[in-house]
Amino acid sequence: MREFKILVVLFAIVGFTYYGIEPYAHHIMHPEPVEADFNFKDLKDIDSSLKGDAQNGKTLVEANCVACHSIESQGHMPLMDDATNAASYGVVPPDLSTAGNLYNKNYLANFIANPAKAMHLEHKYSETKPFPMPSYNWMTPKEIMDIVAYFESIKAKELTHKESFENACGRCHSMAYAGISAKTPGKVATSHFGSTPPDLSQYIKSRGEHYLHSFINDPQNLLKGTAMPRVGLTQETQEDVIAFMEETGDRKKDERNALGIWVILFFVLMSGLAIAWKREIWKDLH
Repeated sequence: MREFKILVVLFAIVGFTYYGIEPYAHHIMHPEPVEADFNFKDLKDIDSSLKGDAQNGKTLVEANCVACHSIESQGHMPLMDDATNAASYGVVPPDLSTAGNLYNKNYLANFIANPAKAMHLEHKYSETKPFPMPSYNWMTPKEIMDIVAYFESIKAKELTHKESFENACGRCHSMAYAGISAKTPGKVATSHFGSTPPDLSQYIKSRGEHYLHSFINDPQNLLKGTAMPRVGLTQETQEDVIAFMEETGDRKKDERNALGIWVILFFVLMSGLAIAWKREIWKDLH
């Protein structure tokens, strides 16, 4: 009976800690991350419901984009190597072959019109320090949607988790555990961003899936003033990126979760044996 009373006290202490202290610590002192917005509802400069003409979009892209960006799937190769590109722009301009796969349609249209605003980096750039990519808000909304339609027409049929990560994150971030090095040299990235973009091999463990979903979707919600841009990924692509981070940095998650029930059963069994042993040893004194 005494053991049962002790067990009740322990449950009471644990319950108070879990349901009393923990919610305060996590929800008051450290608020829950803001839920990810995959529709990017704050971006309204361009009406992304407009139907675009991919053929005209191709003409516009070839006239305005390929001087800086490669589109290797369409035969437009980089004009400079990664190091020279990074030194020129601060970061390696992305290849646009998979833009239609990676980015939300509304985000992509508004990004073309005003990159710094779409990325929530207006605090970092100004007229004296402009964003490396110019705004194309001089184009009509229809022309911008033509460009978006072209990117959607050339997108890959399917991207692996690794390909999604490399295309979405690999220009700035390394993943040493997967043998991936950032395309932008570290010193250039540090100078451009103000700090070195971290290696993401273990971020799935140090930050957690829920935090990463909110942070990638809009870093300013969780780290005000950061130089990390809002990337604008679709929900599917962002899930692929986080899945790759998990596959790389937490490969034994499923095995660990499956083992959990057996660990609990072991402790239940050992507790029963300990109680039985204690009663046998001390029965003459009770």
